[in-house]
This record gives sequence, structure tokens and C-alpha cells, in this order.
Amino acid sequence: MVLTWNITIPPLTGSEERRAYVCLPESYDEEPERFYPVLYMFDGHNVFFDSHATYGKSWGMKEYMERSGAPLIIAAVECNHSPDHGRLSEYSPYSFQDPYFGSITGRGEITMDWLIHTFKKEIDGHFRTKPDRQHTFIAGSSMGGLMSLYALLAHNAVFSRAAALSPSLWVDPDRLEVLFRNAALDPETVLYMDYGSRELANHRGMAAKFAGAAARLMEREIWLESRIIPGGEHCEASWERQIPFFMNTLLYSLEQDSPSSGVSAPNEDKQEVL
Repeated sequence: MVLTWNITIPPLTGSEERRAYVCLPESYDEEPERFYPVLYMFDGHNVFFDSHATYGKSWGMKEYMERSGAPLIIAAVECNHSPDHGRLSEYSPYSFQDPYFGSITGRGEITMDWLIHTFKKEIDGHFRTKPDRQHTFIAGSSMGGLMSLYALLAHNAVFSRAAALSPSLWVDPDRLEVLFRNAALDPETVLYMDYGSRELANHRGMAAKFAGAAARLMEREIWLESRIIPGGEHCEASWERQIPFFMNTLLYSLEQDSPSSGVSAPNEDKQEVL
């Protein structure tokens, strides 16, 4: 079941409204004493419904949740659609210059401050969540993938696990390198990170950037699953095919909790990966 409502993000877009989404697991109404981990996702309009998606194709997370019975709540917020590079600005932790996009003011930290201190508080207040770090995850693709990686490293006290699909590592690689090396990380930090083989040419030197990022993160002893997707492209249809992989990573080892805790990994995911 997916719930939608309109919200505002005053520090970013004032009184302008955008959609928020919450997808509840199949067991939510059936087990009223059960509490769940939460996966926060960027680009919420592209996550659940084709009719809301920018290019008419969503990730299909609603169907996946119904099919798999994955025991977690997904909370997502629509991006900024301003033609003045609103999404790039809100989903970049750093200001940067680009030959194609020009000068972009990075407001990603403002986005994270709102997500952590306003949106997460609202989700934890209205739904049966496990609000602690161990059960709080974040995921996204492209610039949302960059933000998920940034959130995991810069706000590691809040997020224990992240999935960064096709992350925009071309945004200020020097400052990302500093973050990789100096971020204060708690034990058992988990990251899924991938890139499509067909999209590697979208930005110069992306294969080297991806390999370098993976190496730096492994040096930090992050529990990392890193993949190059054969034939993978920069689009929702390609990211949809990676759902079983990143969901396995986000839920892996949480099955050690008791069945009533709502954190066991869905069996269907394991079968799809195998």
C-alpha cells in the first residue's frame, strides 16, 4: 500500500508543494504490534508509479514490495523539478562547475538536514518504525545515488546502510575523496553501489572514478557490494532490475533478529539473486 500527500520544504522551495510517498509492507495491517526498518529514497515520483515518473517508467517498487513481502517501510519525496537545475542543486552536497550545466550551487546538506530533522521525524511519529541507526537506510540513483552515498558517510550516525545506483561521482571528485578518507564511520556500515556498463561513457573517466571510490571505501572497511551491471543503462528500467540485489544487501544479516521484529530478508530476493 502506497500513501501519498503533499508537503513543503521551506528552506529549499518555500511554500511550493511536492509529493511525499510511504509504502507500507504487506504485513503492516496484519501485525499491528510489529515495527519496521525504513528505507528513505530520493526522486520519490520515480519510485512507485509510472504515471508520476518523469519519463513514464518508475522503478516498480510498489509491485516489488507486494511480490516479495519485504519487511520494511519505504519513504520517498519528489525532487525539485525547477528548470533552473533545481534537482541538481538539491541533490548535490557540493557546489560545482560543469561545462554542460554551468554553475550549480550545492544544497544537498540543506536537503539532508530537512530529511533527517523534519521528514524522518514525521515518518517515525506517524508509522511503526524502528528509528535507530541500525534500521535506517537510504537509496537513490544518479544524483540521488550521490546523495545516498553522501548521506551514509556524512550522516553515518543516522544511516547504517545505503544503496547508490549509478552515483554521480563526477561531481567534485576531490571533495568526495576527502569525504571517503575522513568520514567518521561507525562499525557495520553497509553500502551497495553499482554502475551500468553502457553508461560508463556518459562521463569521462567514470570507470576509474567508480573503481577508485570502491577502493577508498573498502580501505575504510565498509561492507561493500560493488557491481558493474552488464548492459546496464542510466534509466529507471535498468535500476528496477537491480532491486533484488540492493534490497538483499540492505536487509542482509538483519534476519538474525526474531521473526516478529520485521527485519528478515524476503525469500524471493534470495531466489532471484541465486
